[in-house]
Amino acid sequence: QRAADAGAIEAIVAALQAHPQVADVQQECVWAMASVCAGTDAAALARKQRAADAGGIELVVAALQAHPQEAGVQEQGCRALCNVCFGTDAAGGARK
Repeated sequence: QRAADAGAIEAIVAALQAHPQVADVQQECVWAMASVCAGTDAAALARKQRAADAGGIELVVAALQAHPQEAGVQEQGCRALCNVCFGTDAAGGARK
């Protein structure tokens, strides 16, 4: 929660946008997004929604599409999508 409170989600989104063709940056960003959005408690669900609202889902998909041969991007990108999209909250269905 501390990372999210410090602006990590927005910083991750900015880095994904700034360096779309740099596979190493994309891999680290999607890994960080997955980590920040992990969890199932109310705070985690709020982080997931915040990431989705910031364009995180679309940016992770863009990273997956831009780097199909980079196993790390593919692995961590899928993990990020799982973490961001999963949730039992009312907005969870819209994130899927």
